[in-house]
Amino acid sequence: MVSPVTEDDARVFKALADSSRRFLLDLLFVRDGRTLTELESELEMTRFGVMKHLKVLEEAGLVVTRKSGREKLHFLNAVPIRLIHDRWIDKYTLQQVAALADLKAELERPMTTTRTVQVNRVYIKASPQTIWDAITKPEWTVKYGYQAPVEYDMRVGGAYRGLASEAMKEHGAPDVIIDGEVLEVDPPRKLVQTWRMTYNGEPATTLTYEIDEKEGGVCCLTVTHDVTDAPQTAAQTGGELEGHGGGWAEMLSDLKSLLETGKSMFA
Repeated sequence: MVSPVTEDDARVFKALADSSRRFLLDLLFVRDGRTLTELESELEMTRFGVMKHLKVLEEAGLVVTRKSGREKLHFLNAVPIRLIHDRWIDKYTLQQVAALADLKAELERPMTTTRTVQVNRVYIKASPQTIWDAITKPEWTVKYGYQAPVEYDMRVGGAYRGLASEAMKEHGAPDVIIDGEVLEVDPPRKLVQTWRMTYNGEPATTLTYEIDEKEGGVCCLTVTHDVTDAPQTAAQTGGELEGHGGGWAEMLSDLKSLLETGKSMFA
């Protein structure tokens, strides 16, 4: 059965069809969190022209923004690219998806970047409580992403543990692969915690989940990961390490698939 092109799909294809917009995404991949002035300096066009391109990228969900004082910072959101790739790459000819395939390869190739904050956003047709449970309860986390259980002591100062799946243990992973501490908790809206990979010797990072309920039974889930001083962690959660999965973009895409269809993308 042929899957229909959704409005979200169409917006992403439109955004990726323009070389200037693809270049803006490349710039944000190399260094995230840029201002309009910084992006404008890299393109031979007017400030208004750059603003128009950024608006198209924001409407497609490929760029998200956050305020930092008086500045508006722009971040790459790879989730829509992952969703489009998983749904369409095998159904279109190479010519029809050349821009998308090239961009996906660029975004996923291993490299050293200066990104210290990763922002990923996805819209999911599910209630805030369902999304909250899917993030924090082990009976849910074993069904998507890396399919591994988690443990939370859901209070400020409480412990967090990300446990290895049986498949991970077969490859030599420790029983606890991630640990952390709950810093702020407001169920089912916001969770802030530290997040440290136990096996790479890097310091703890800060992870924030924000669930914003929209109209029509849809919620916006934003995951902000401050990976300052943790380049190995940044590479893995950014999906840049060969053989380590697609990072947050893949995790959130799979979460969306599970909650909306009842099936993991990898089932």
